[in-house]
Amino acid sequence: MDTKSRNKLLKLVAVVCLFTIGISGVFTTVKSGGKYFKNYYHTDEFRQEYYQFVDLLSLFELKRLTKEEVKKAITVSAEEVEEHRIRYGDLASQIANIEEQYRFKIEDAEGANEELADIYRAERDAKIADITENFKNDDHVRKKIVKEKEEQVDEYFHNIKDYRSLYNQYKGSFSYYLKNTETGKVVTNLAGIEDKPVEALITKQNSNFIQYYPSKDTGYLTGEEHHVYGYYNDVILEVYGGQTFEGVIAVPKSKAANSVVKGWSSDYEKRQAGMIIFAIASLAALILSFFLRRWASMPVQLERKLTHYYGRIPIDVRAVLAGLTAIFVVISFFLISDTILYFEIGETFVVIVLATFLMLALLFQGKWLLRDWEKGAEPDWKRVAQLQQEWKNSLISRLFELLRAFFLNRSIGVQMLILLSGVFLLGACTVVVMIQPAFVLVLFILVIVGILSLVVLLKFTGYFNKIVENTDELAAGRMGADLPIKGKSVLGRLAGNINVLKHGVKNSQNEQAKSERMKTELITNVSHDLRTPLTSIITYSELLKTPDLSEADRAAYIEVIDRKSKRLKVLIDDLFEASKMASGSVELIKERVDLVQLLQQALAEHNEDIDQTTLKFRVTNPETPVYSIVDGQKLWRVFDNLINNILKYSLENTRVFIALQKVDDKAMITFKNITKYELAESVDELFERFKRGDESRHTEGSGLGLAIAKSIVDLHEGKLDIEVDGDLFKVTITLDTV
Repeated sequence: MDTKSRNKLLKLVAVVCLFTIGISGVFTTVKSGGKYFKNYYHTDEFRQEYYQFVDLLSLFELKRLTKEEVKKAITVSAEEVEEHRIRYGDLASQIANIEEQYRFKIEDAEGANEELADIYRAERDAKIADITENFKNDDHVRKKIVKEKEEQVDEYFHNIKDYRSLYNQYKGSFSYYLKNTETGKVVTNLAGIEDKPVEALITKQNSNFIQYYPSKDTGYLTGEEHHVYGYYNDVILEVYGGQTFEGVIAVPKSKAANSVVKGWSSDYEKRQAGMIIFAIASLAALILSFFLRRWASMPVQLERKLTHYYGRIPIDVRAVLAGLTAIFVVISFFLISDTILYFEIGETFVVIVLATFLMLALLFQGKWLLRDWEKGAEPDWKRVAQLQQEWKNSLISRLFELLRAFFLNRSIGVQMLILLSGVFLLGACTVVVMIQPAFVLVLFILVIVGILSLVVLLKFTGYFNKIVENTDELAAGRMGADLPIKGKSVLGRLAGNINVLKHGVKNSQNEQAKSERMKTELITNVSHDLRTPLTSIITYSELLKTPDLSEADRAAYIEVIDRKSKRLKVLIDDLFEASKMASGSVELIKERVDLVQLLQQALAEHNEDIDQTTLKFRVTNPETPVYSIVDGQKLWRVFDNLINNILKYSLENTRVFIALQKVDDKAMITFKNITKYELAESVDELFERFKRGDESRHTEGSGLGLAIAKSIVDLHEGKLDIEVDGDLFKVTITLDTV
């Protein structure tokens, strides 16, 4: 970093330091200022010390009986005797419980140590005798209760003796005059009380603090408030219970300068002055940082580097970092507030430096998050799209996607979750057994479950490895045997799907080979069917150029050229129409058409050809019209093509059956004839373009008739099916009716 950049960075740190001091001062003023803008004796801090003195006063002055006097005052009621007697149940249940406690001890000692067994029996019998006496003699129980209460008294006096020295320190800072409202006994440390009344000795003019009992805010002093110390037990409360005191407690101004309360007040006043100075200094620092904000800026290279690395952090992590930084900034403000008020200069300096860098980090993150906000304009985040992209790259989004992928197949996700939970429980139970061996049975059960889970996992892993191996072979082009399908598990379904894909690949390869073969045949057939008439046209055109050609030959040649030209035109027109049909670019003009009438018209067009053949047509039509929404011209072409095929490829002197019938809401038109050529190919191949039943291609068919017919029927959302049974050729057309 060069000198200029270093200077810019130092300026920035200085301004941020001023800003941090200013904000921390505002924070400290809001947090602690309220208690430093009042008199010490009106603060909660003093009130807490006062309550502590009242507790100590109650322990050592208001309750002044000795240990022996308290023990003599102990009483035992009939209810206490009865409660002690049945504390652990009736006589029978208590005896049974004692016998059960010693039964195992005595059984273990018998034979091994008879003397020890006798000791156990003696202890048992003594306890049973004692319990029995409890239910016979009230005095026996009363003595036990008195003994328990005396032990509580001993504990009480033992606990409070450590606070005597502390009470003596507090006692010199307070003046008090308290009178027992029941006995009239006075407890006081006021000098001259015999000559002057309390009101003359304790006044607002000679006291820093006065608390009257009773007063508007407090009732009588009972000596049982224990604001700080809670050593009163049931026995002490029973002995001293019901006592109330009236009077006054004060902090006189005339107490020695080295008194405890005077030290508290002086310390408070120092902190109060420090608070005021810090508040003024922080306000000045805040104002100064505001005016110097344009004077300081981050070096461009450093900002680019930080922005580059910070921008690569996911958006949710950036938000968490910003939140944590803000939390640490607030914590540093708390630390500044605590150290500055108690004049811990070294600690305050360290905390301010730390807070400055935290604030610098927070300001940088805030600036980066708002980097695309322009003054007076909408934020240029690429709007929702960019935010969505940033959210997709967040850790939360990635974790969500990971969980969604984990439970994409719910069954296997749940199985894995159960398996992982079992492993976790097994490990946790092992730790528990090491701590508490009584749970070893649970561990044994979990080990059995863990072994079974391991076996299941091994089976799943083995099956999965087989599937992976099979898919590797499939990717390498080796089909191999089908995978075994085991059960209805996810892996079983996966194996089944892979088998289906494998068969699909095989069928695709077969179809591809078939497609290549059909393409070759198509090119060959198209070349043959187009070249034959074209060759004749060229040949006879050359012959027409002969000089001494007779008129008869010339006319014959022209007639051949004309016929072959028309044949070539028919082939080209059929090919063009077949291409349009296959591409679906043909527009249908649909209307309500009577299929019976349309079929009769198509047959009528071929009456002359039918009469010239030896074929016998048997046509069956319903007596009523059968209507369908179709393009009549296109459907007529279908009928025409099928009738042409029948006339060209039917065996002579055979019957042709054409039938139209209505089945439910469908119209079914059937064409059946006996072929003169053997049909050895697949039926589906007959729909291919330029495919003809006459493989020698001596007939004048184009081989496009069935392809065009099927395309037209498909455009009408109908069906055209072919069936071949030996030499029987059957075409069935199915259309919707209205």
